[in-house]
Amino acid sequence: MRSEPVTAEIEMPPGTRIQHAHCDTHGAFDQHIYLVLGRELKGACPECSAIASEKRETSERASKAMEIRMAMERKLGSALIPKRFATRSFDGYTAGTAEQRKALNTCRRYAAEFSQIVETGRCLLLLGKPGTGKTHLAVAIANEIMANSSCTAVYRTVGSVLQAIRATYDRTSEQTEAQIIASLVTPSLLILDEIGVSKEKPSDFELTTLFAIINGRYEELRPTVIVSNLEATALPGAIGDRCADRLREGGVIVVPFDWESQRGKEGF
Repeated sequence: MRSEPVTAEIEMPPGTRIQHAHCDTHGAFDQHIYLVLGRELKGACPECSAIASEKRETSERASKAMEIRMAMERKLGSALIPKRFATRSFDGYTAGTAEQRKALNTCRRYAAEFSQIVETGRCLLLLGKPGTGKTHLAVAIANEIMANSSCTAVYRTVGSVLQAIRATYDRTSEQTEAQIIASLVTPSLLILDEIGVSKEKPSDFELTTLFAIINGRYEELRPTVIVSNLEATALPGAIGDRCADRLREGGVIVVPFDWESQRGKEGF
Protein backbone atom coordinates (compact mmCIF):
# COMPACT_ATOMS: atom_id res chain seq x y z
CA MET A 1 0.00 0.00 0.00
CA ARG A 2 1.50 3.31 -1.11
CA SER A 3 1.38 6.13 1.42
CA GLU A 4 0.22 9.55 0.32
CA PRO A 5 2.61 12.53 0.82
CA VAL A 6 1.81 14.67 3.82
CA THR A 7 1.80 18.44 3.40
CA ALA A 8 2.62 20.34 6.58
CA GLU A 9 0.42 23.32 7.20
CA ILE A 10 1.90 26.40 8.82
CA GLU A 11 -0.29 27.68 11.60
CA MET A 12 -1.00 31.37 11.28
CA PRO A 13 -1.64 33.65 14.25
CA PRO A 14 -5.32 34.56 14.58
CA GLY A 15 -6.29 37.45 12.31
CA THR A 16 -3.31 36.88 9.98
CA ARG A 17 -3.46 36.04 6.30
CA ILE A 18 -1.09 35.89 3.35
CA GLN A 19 -1.44 37.52 -0.01
CA HIS A 20 0.76 37.73 -3.09
CA ALA A 21 2.68 41.01 -3.36
CA HIS A 22 5.44 42.50 -5.48
CA CYS A 23 8.69 44.26 -4.44
CA ASP A 24 10.22 46.61 -7.00
CA THR A 25 13.65 45.37 -6.00
CA HIS A 26 13.20 41.66 -5.27
CA GLY A 27 10.06 40.74 -7.18
CA ALA A 28 7.16 38.60 -5.98
CA PHE A 29 6.83 37.56 -2.35
CA ASP A 30 4.23 36.30 0.10
CA GLN A 31 3.04 39.25 2.13
CA HIS A 32 1.68 38.75 5.64
CA ILE A 33 -1.36 40.81 6.57
CA TYR A 34 -1.84 41.29 10.32
CA LEU A 35 -5.11 42.38 11.89
CA VAL A 36 -4.26 44.61 14.88
CA LEU A 37 -7.00 46.46 16.75
CA GLY A 38 -9.26 46.29 13.74
CA ARG A 39 -6.61 47.60 11.33
CA GLU A 40 -4.67 45.67 8.72
CA LEU A 41 -0.88 45.98 8.84
CA LYS A 42 1.04 44.76 5.79
CA GLY A 43 4.37 43.03 6.16
CA ALA A 44 7.36 44.22 4.12
CA CYS A 45 9.41 42.28 1.61
CA PRO A 46 11.42 39.69 3.58
CA GLU A 47 14.62 40.45 1.67
CA CYS A 48 14.23 44.20 2.18
CA SER A 49 13.57 43.56 5.87
CA ALA A 50 16.70 41.40 6.15
CA ILE A 51 18.82 44.08 4.48
CA ALA A 52 17.39 46.79 6.74
CA SER A 53 18.02 44.59 9.81
CA GLU A 54 21.62 44.00 8.74
CA LYS A 55 22.14 47.74 8.25
CA ARG A 56 20.75 48.42 11.75
CA GLU A 57 23.05 45.81 13.26
CA THR A 58 26.04 47.23 11.38
CA SER A 59 25.15 50.72 12.57
CA GLU A 60 24.75 49.51 16.16
CA ARG A 61 28.13 47.74 16.01
CA ALA A 62 29.75 50.89 14.62
CA SER A 63 28.10 52.97 17.34
CA LYS A 64 29.27 50.54 20.03
CA ALA A 65 32.80 50.59 18.61
CA MET A 66 32.72 54.40 18.64
CA GLU A 67 31.60 54.37 22.28
CA ILE A 68 34.46 52.03 23.15
CA ARG A 69 36.96 54.24 21.32
CA MET A 70 35.64 57.36 23.03
CA ALA A 71 35.76 55.65 26.41
CA MET A 72 39.35 54.60 25.72
CA GLU A 73 40.24 58.15 24.66
CA ARG A 74 38.77 59.45 27.91
CA LYS A 75 40.73 56.87 29.87
CA LEU A 76 43.95 57.62 28.01
CA GLY A 77 43.39 61.34 28.38
CA SER A 78 42.83 61.07 32.12
CA ALA A 79 45.87 58.83 32.38
CA LEU A 80 48.06 61.77 31.30
CA ILE A 81 50.64 59.48 29.75
CA PRO A 82 53.32 61.60 28.05
CA LYS A 83 53.09 61.68 24.27
CA ARG A 84 56.51 60.02 23.93
CA PHE A 85 55.23 56.97 25.84
CA ALA A 86 51.53 56.94 24.89
CA THR A 87 51.83 54.08 22.38
CA ARG A 88 54.38 51.99 24.25
CA SER A 89 53.50 48.30 24.39
CA PHE A 90 55.02 45.00 25.44
CA ASP A 91 55.50 44.01 21.79
CA GLY A 92 57.50 47.17 21.20
CA TYR A 93 59.97 46.43 23.99
CA THR A 94 63.30 45.01 22.83
CA ALA A 95 64.49 42.27 25.18
CA GLY A 96 67.89 41.07 24.01
CA THR A 97 69.21 39.60 27.27
CA ALA A 98 67.91 37.14 29.84
CA GLU A 99 67.49 39.96 32.39
CA GLN A 100 65.50 42.08 29.94
CA ARG A 101 63.29 39.14 29.02
CA LYS A 102 62.66 38.47 32.71
CA ALA A 103 61.64 42.11 33.26
CA LEU A 104 59.36 42.01 30.23
CA ASN A 105 57.72 38.73 31.25
CA THR A 106 57.18 39.93 34.82
CA CYS A 107 55.42 43.07 33.60
CA ARG A 108 53.36 41.08 31.07
CA ARG A 109 52.24 38.75 33.83
CA TYR A 110 51.40 41.68 36.12
CA ALA A 111 49.09 43.09 33.42
CA ALA A 112 47.61 39.68 32.55
CA GLU A 113 46.83 38.94 36.22
CA PHE A 114 45.67 42.45 37.06
CA SER A 115 42.11 41.30 37.78
CA GLN A 116 43.54 39.35 40.74
CA ILE A 117 46.17 41.96 41.63
CA VAL A 118 43.56 44.70 41.85
CA GLU A 119 41.83 42.65 44.57
CA THR A 120 44.95 42.50 46.74
CA GLY A 121 46.71 45.79 45.99
CA ARG A 122 50.02 44.07 45.22
CA CYS A 123 52.57 46.67 44.14
CA LEU A 124 55.34 46.57 41.56
CA LEU A 125 58.73 48.29 41.80
CA LEU A 126 60.73 48.89 38.61
CA LEU A 127 64.14 49.95 39.91
CA GLY A 128 67.55 50.48 38.37
CA LYS A 129 69.68 52.36 35.91
CA PRO A 130 68.25 55.16 33.74
CA GLY A 131 67.46 54.47 30.10
CA THR A 132 66.77 50.77 30.66
CA GLY A 133 63.07 50.76 29.70
CA LYS A 134 61.39 51.06 33.10
CA THR A 135 58.90 53.74 32.04
CA HIS A 136 58.25 51.91 28.76
CA LEU A 137 57.16 48.76 30.60
CA ALA A 138 55.21 50.66 33.26
CA VAL A 139 53.18 52.49 30.60
CA ALA A 140 52.76 49.23 28.65
CA ILE A 141 51.07 47.77 31.74
CA ALA A 142 48.73 50.78 31.92
CA ASN A 143 47.89 50.61 28.21
CA GLU A 144 47.29 46.87 28.40
CA ILE A 145 44.87 46.93 31.32
CA MET A 146 42.95 49.92 29.97
CA ALA A 147 42.59 48.30 26.55
CA ASN A 148 41.35 44.97 27.91
CA SER A 149 39.27 45.89 30.94
CA SER A 150 37.26 48.64 32.57
CA CYS A 151 40.20 49.43 34.85
CA THR A 152 41.69 52.91 34.90
CA ALA A 153 45.35 53.88 35.16
CA VAL A 154 47.16 57.12 35.85
CA TYR A 155 50.78 58.04 35.19
CA ARG A 156 52.45 60.84 37.13
CA THR A 157 55.96 61.91 37.93
CA VAL A 158 56.56 62.81 41.55
CA GLY A 159 57.72 66.27 40.48
CA SER A 160 54.48 67.00 38.63
CA VAL A 161 52.42 65.88 41.63
CA LEU A 162 54.32 68.11 44.03
CA GLN A 163 54.09 71.04 41.62
CA ALA A 164 50.33 70.56 41.20
CA ILE A 165 49.79 70.48 44.95
CA ARG A 166 51.90 73.59 45.52
CA ALA A 167 49.77 75.35 42.89
CA THR A 168 46.66 74.73 45.00
CA TYR A 169 48.00 77.08 47.64
CA ASP A 170 47.30 79.95 45.26
CA ARG A 171 43.89 81.41 46.05
CA THR A 172 43.02 81.46 42.33
CA SER A 173 43.55 77.70 41.96
CA GLU A 174 40.56 75.74 40.70
CA GLN A 175 41.71 72.56 42.46
CA THR A 176 42.33 71.71 46.08
CA GLU A 177 45.07 69.53 47.50
CA ALA A 178 42.45 67.00 48.55
CA GLN A 179 41.11 66.75 45.00
CA ILE A 180 44.57 66.07 43.59
CA ILE A 181 45.27 63.41 46.21
CA ALA A 182 41.89 61.82 45.47
CA SER A 183 42.63 61.76 41.74
CA LEU A 184 45.72 59.67 42.51
CA VAL A 185 44.09 57.38 45.05
CA THR A 186 40.98 56.56 43.00
CA PRO A 187 42.39 54.94 39.79
CA SER A 188 42.73 51.17 39.58
CA LEU A 189 46.48 51.58 38.95
CA LEU A 190 48.85 54.44 39.71
CA ILE A 191 52.30 54.73 38.16
CA LEU A 192 54.62 57.04 40.10
CA ASP A 193 57.75 57.82 38.09
CA GLU A 194 61.02 59.66 38.74
CA ILE A 195 61.16 58.88 42.42
CA GLY A 196 64.47 59.80 44.01
CA VAL A 197 65.64 61.97 41.10
CA SER A 198 66.87 64.67 43.44
CA LYS A 199 70.11 63.95 45.26
CA GLU A 200 68.88 65.98 48.22
CA LYS A 201 67.06 64.53 51.17
CA PRO A 202 63.27 64.73 50.60
CA SER A 203 61.51 67.49 52.50
CA ASP A 204 58.76 66.88 55.04
CA PHE A 205 56.31 68.22 52.44
CA GLU A 206 57.44 65.64 49.89
CA LEU A 207 57.33 62.76 52.38
CA THR A 208 53.91 63.81 53.70
CA THR A 209 52.50 64.07 50.17
CA LEU A 210 53.87 60.71 49.10
CA PHE A 211 52.52 59.08 52.24
CA ALA A 212 49.06 60.55 51.67
CA ILE A 213 49.00 59.03 48.18
CA ILE A 214 50.57 55.66 48.89
CA ASN A 215 48.76 55.14 52.19
CA GLY A 216 45.45 56.17 50.61
CA ARG A 217 45.91 53.52 47.92
CA TYR A 218 47.13 51.00 50.51
CA GLU A 219 43.95 51.46 52.54
CA GLU A 220 41.80 50.95 49.42
CA LEU A 221 43.85 47.89 48.27
CA ARG A 222 44.82 49.66 45.06
CA PRO A 223 48.14 48.66 43.47
CA THR A 224 50.90 51.14 42.70
CA VAL A 225 53.81 50.86 40.27
CA ILE A 226 56.93 52.70 41.41
CA VAL A 227 59.54 53.67 38.81
CA SER A 228 62.91 54.84 40.11
CA ASN A 229 66.59 54.95 39.21
CA LEU A 230 67.37 53.97 42.79
CA GLU A 231 68.24 50.53 44.04
CA ALA A 232 65.81 48.78 46.38
CA THR A 233 67.95 49.49 49.44
CA ALA A 234 67.95 53.23 48.70
CA LEU A 235 64.22 53.59 47.99
CA PRO A 236 63.07 54.07 51.63
CA GLY A 237 65.35 57.09 51.89
CA ALA A 238 63.49 58.74 49.00
CA ILE A 239 59.92 57.93 49.97
CA GLY A 240 60.12 57.34 53.72
CA ASP A 241 60.00 54.14 55.75
CA ARG A 242 56.23 54.30 56.19
CA CYS A 243 55.65 54.39 52.43
CA ALA A 244 58.15 51.59 51.89
CA ASP A 245 56.30 49.45 54.45
CA ARG A 246 52.96 50.06 52.72
CA LEU A 247 54.41 49.06 49.34
CA ARG A 248 55.99 45.88 50.72
CA GLU A 249 52.81 44.57 52.29
CA GLY A 250 51.01 42.00 50.18
CA GLY A 251 54.16 40.67 48.55
CA VAL A 252 55.66 43.50 46.52
CA ILE A 253 57.28 42.54 43.21
CA VAL A 254 60.71 44.06 42.64
CA VAL A 255 62.19 44.08 39.13
CA PRO A 256 65.85 45.21 38.87
CA PHE A 257 67.04 46.95 35.70
CA ASP A 258 70.80 46.51 36.01
CA TRP A 259 71.91 46.73 32.37
CA GLU A 260 73.35 49.77 30.65
CA SER A 261 71.19 52.52 29.13
CA GLN A 262 69.47 51.57 25.89
CA ARG A 263 68.12 55.05 25.28
CA GLY A 264 68.14 55.88 21.58
CA LYS A 265 67.98 52.25 20.61
CA GLU A 266 64.92 50.61 19.11
CA GLY A 267 62.28 49.59 21.62
CA PHE A 268 63.24 52.03 24.38
